[in-house]
Amino acid sequence: MRYIYRMTKNKRVLIRGGGDLASGVAAVMHRAGWQVVICELPDPLVVRRRVAFAEAVWEGSVVVEDIEGVRAENLQDLEAILNSNRIAVMVDADATIAGQLAFDGMVDARMLKRFDAYVGKLPLIGLGPGFSAGINCSAVIETNRGPDLGKVIWEGAAEADTGIPGFVEGRGLERVLYSRSRGRLINYADIGEIVRKDQLIARVEDAEIRAPFDGVLRGMARPGLLVKQGVKIGDIDPRMDERLAYQISDKALLTGEAVLAAFNQILSDL
Repeated sequence: MRYIYRMTKNKRVLIRGGGDLASGVAAVMHRAGWQVVICELPDPLVVRRRVAFAEAVWEGSVVVEDIEGVRAENLQDLEAILNSNRIAVMVDADATIAGQLAFDGMVDARMLKRFDAYVGKLPLIGLGPGFSAGINCSAVIETNRGPDLGKVIWEGAAEADTGIPGFVEGRGLERVLYSRSRGRLINYADIGEIVRKDQLIARVEDAEIRAPFDGVLRGMARPGLLVKQGVKIGDIDPRMDERLAYQISDKALLTGEAVLAAFNQILSDL
């Protein structure tokens, strides 16, 4: 499902979450002329860091494809960043900025899979499982791969979380690397690197994480992070193309197009 969207000037959106899916939404909306503010945690755990604006929390600034995201420390910073045609990233886990600055809409891209009823005034677009239109958001975007990926849902809920990533060249769940214990993450391979089967990729305490097959390390959580047991910390792609680590995924772009189409519909009805 693809959308044709028009350029929209002088509109501002707040996106909760700065991971790869959220960043795809941010990129699409930025390119369509919206000013974008991303709210993140003080220590975000992101795997596909080369295509995630959340990295600006750690680095101060980050470039995803051709778009720069910059950490804003206050409202003055934020306005300067937006007015220079960049994306603003704030450490604001509760999205309190929504009460201090005027926005035309909000996107919840945290992928928490469970949400309370929404009582805010802004039009809210929810991504994926846990959202139900009219209950805890204005509209839902389907994020499960399949024929409905990118569908705007105006009534009802998104599909339940399957816990299984999309298949790439016959590889599914084994593409994802998980921590096997709680502790600090030590990395032995870099994002974009070609890795070989059984190569040591990382370690959490005494538990080793090795490559399950030959591929490119498309994503890896930030070294030194304290991670819980069983959380996603890496992503290997069997296509052996280093460029994949630096490209926004088709899924993220399609989700962004759907979000933009939904907001255009909502705003046209106001």
